[in-house]
Amino acid sequence: MVPSVTVTDRTKAHLEELRAKIRLETGRTVTQQELLEWIVLEAVESTDELIDPFRDEFEPLTDDEIDRWLSGTVSSGVETDESDIDRFRYD
Repeated sequence: MVPSVTVTDRTKAHLEELRAKIRLETGRTVTQQELLEWIVLEAVESTDELIDPFRDEFEPLTDDEIDRWLSGTVSSGVETDESDIDRFRYD
């Protein structure tokens, strides 16, 4: 037995539109199942493109939040240049 997947009428209409375009372009008739299988296989090969639309949108910090974050930054009063960093890092 083949499991079924419930899709909306809108999705069915899109599938039928795609099937019609395939038939016009290639002369070949494909079933909805063939089309869905191909779509899923393509999605598996480009997983990042599939997942990205489902990610939460990035919301940058507000100016107040940035100021609050930076208020915890403390100056030591000592100037540091690249040679100091290199000396501490590599010596």
